[in-house]
Amino acid sequence: MKSVVRKVSRFAGVSVAVAAMSLTGAAAAHAEPPTQGCPYPYVCFYVDGNALNAGTPMSKYRDVTSGYQAVTPRPHYGVLNTRNDDVVYLRLQSGGSICLEPNSQTVFADSYKVNGIKISSSSTC
Repeated sequence: MKSVVRKVSRFAGVSVAVAAMSLTGAAAAHAEPPTQGCPYPYVCFYVDGNALNAGTPMSKYRDVTSGYQAVTPRPHYGVLNTRNDDVVYLRLQSGGSICLEPNSQTVFADSYKVNGIKISSSSTC
């Protein structure tokens, strides 16, 4: 079976930059800087590569829920989880789901559509 998602290396660089900032004495009381326009503690959806590069998410979610929240089913280019300790489950319209680890992201192939999101307080998938 083909892989449903592709990981994007440019997000890794942003994560390293955020980690480096925290090691250089950034005050713990301050909120972490937004990543690709997605502030902590949100999970953000981007409609395409241009929106991702511009840092303009089309939607943001932050509430831990026991069930899935509805997401308008459309091909989403990318999803970014800025949460430090919470995994995110993305329900696919075609069936099944994908788990996104804390501080990670995914990019979907054009044929896959997300129609639900569940943020869990679990730190591992």
